[in-house]
Amino acid sequence: MSRILDVYLHEVFAGQLIQNDSGALSFAYDESYVSGNYALLSLSLPLQAEIFEGDVARAFFSGLLPDDIVRHRLARYLGVSEKNPFSLLEAIGGECAGALSLYPQGGMPPEATPDDFEILDDKKLQEILDLLKRRPLLAGDDGLRLSLAGAQDKIAVGLRDDKIALIRGTTPTTHILKPVIEDIKDSVHNELFCMRLAKLVGIDVPASQIRHVNDTPYFLIERYDRVLGDNGTVKRLHQEDFCQALGIMPDVKYEREGGPNFARCQDVLREASAKPAADQIALLERLIFNYLIGNADAHGKNFSLLYKGNKPELAPAYDLLSTAVYPDLSAKMAMKIGGKYKPDDVFLRHWYKLVPDTAAARKNLEKQIEAMAINCRDKAHDLIETLEKENIRSSIFHDICEVINKRANHIGDELL
Repeated sequence: MSRILDVYLHEVFAGQLIQNDSGALSFAYDESYVSGNYALLSLSLPLQAEIFEGDVARAFFSGLLPDDIVRHRLARYLGVSEKNPFSLLEAIGGECAGALSLYPQGGMPPEATPDDFEILDDKKLQEILDLLKRRPLLAGDDGLRLSLAGAQDKIAVGLRDDKIALIRGTTPTTHILKPVIEDIKDSVHNELFCMRLAKLVGIDVPASQIRHVNDTPYFLIERYDRVLGDNGTVKRLHQEDFCQALGIMPDVKYEREGGPNFARCQDVLREASAKPAADQIALLERLIFNYLIGNADAHGKNFSLLYKGNKPELAPAYDLLSTAVYPDLSAKMAMKIGGKYKPDDVFLRHWYKLVPDTAAARKNLEKQIEAMAINCRDKAHDLIETLEKENIRSSIFHDICEVINKRANHIGDELL
């Protein structure tokens, strides 16, 4: 017997996710949703009466779930298979990234209850941070049905009187809280530094900060898929990552495994973005920035599209982390630059392969690389001083600066 989840987008019934007896997934838009010309769920799931079967449905809905080890621990806690996205979404799909919600067939999103929250004092927050190691996303907690993609432990929360609060029911959360990653030195300081540096060099990023509970730091970042309405209520914005947009399974998110490469991401923006030219430039800037800071984990799930209207645009940057400062992590980049995975093998001739083969395009690229390299190198050192004034210190800041200096000099041999 088939199992069914009702899928809502912005609290409008959009269709049904169906799992048949063999475990295969399919998705069908509701007829009235199609005839009403509502927003599509994904570029890989355009509005149509025909049913989406096979990999395309599985890829999109699997992309709503955590990755890797977090998904494994979540499945083990819930007592379901980690390879069964339907059962996982049945348990935690009440509030996903963007504006999607999934409920058992016949269930409807309950009315939002803004007063249904729990402010966390230090003791309770510490308990939750410890609990996340055993129960990802706090699965099973009464009133919490939150799903977030990614390979890191995290939880969606809200702020009430500037205090961390667990939000229950269907009221949208506003922030993502990330605890320290075990065995990754000063991970929250690393991410804060890279996010703040990105903002300083002109990259669109959400506001973020480091907070502490019992001297233990955690990273807190605003959700870019949430906005305040005119009456002060929080509204959801729909979003999808590039793997979802291209119908690629999240477990092959790296280019070398079959995930998106830079050219395919640019094609998505060229063909679908509300502002294709600006977004293509912005994506190239992010590729250059990730190269300079040594972020080898900038894969297809770490770039997203945000739907503010009928057509998407490039979402703000997120999950910026210098992996190059950790010798035990792979140096291979998630996406090749001109056919090269290793940063030391990348030269100007490889960057040229990312743009049209014209003198003007190459000249503009050179200017873009040169400006980003100088900007990152100068502002990274200034940022350390700024953070020290905020009483935020870590030796990892200097390690990141060394990576930037090395790579800027590598580029400089040909450009600067």
